[in-house]
Amino acid sequence: MTLSDPNLSLFSYDGETICGVDEAGRGPLAGPVFAAAVILDPARPITGLRDSKKLTAERRELLAEQIKGNALAWAIAECSEAEIDSLNILQATMLAMKRAVEGLAMLPTLALIDGNRCPALSIRSEAIVKGDDKVQAISAASILAKTARDAALQVLHEQYPHYAFDQHKGYPTALHMERLRLHGVSPVHRKSYAPVRALLVAGSGTMKA
Repeated sequence: MTLSDPNLSLFSYDGETICGVDEAGRGPLAGPVFAAAVILDPARPITGLRDSKKLTAERRELLAEQIKGNALAWAIAECSEAEIDSLNILQATMLAMKRAVEGLAMLPTLALIDGNRCPALSIRSEAIVKGDDKVQAISAASILAKTARDAALQVLHEQYPHYAFDQHKGYPTALHMERLRLHGVSPVHRKSYAPVRALLVAGSGTMKA
């Protein structure tokens, strides 16, 4: 089998310990970008793992608890809005992935990364396009990253209720853009993103009280 085979066993590949890695939150205009890394336990399989975007919020939460309880190791990391603005979203995403892998309680020897790029790691890595729907460990990472980010956006909603972060999770929906125009740019918006930057240039850069 090759690493790109969707039926790849994630538990050992020539004696290696493999982790799946994925991110959540590259597209939104606000909030951190999250990443997760997961090493699954072959003795404790989890049914129903797939791309988090294809699961309901309720199903994601249930699976997240199973992943945390059954995996050999898991870790979640993030990069802040300030880091995204400073580094750019691609580099911030790579850094969040690196932090997630480095946060694992046990050291993998190979990281399988969702997408077509790999972060700079001290271990070998392989990028797998659409890996979050092909490789169970990446699916598990996708679920942990997504549920962690959704929880973080709920906290931001409580801090900045004017923006309705609980509804759009920071994505550039019509509701979000309406609230941005009405209330201005908050401290948790990504100021390097074009819609936010345009409001700053137009003089709407301060959140209304």
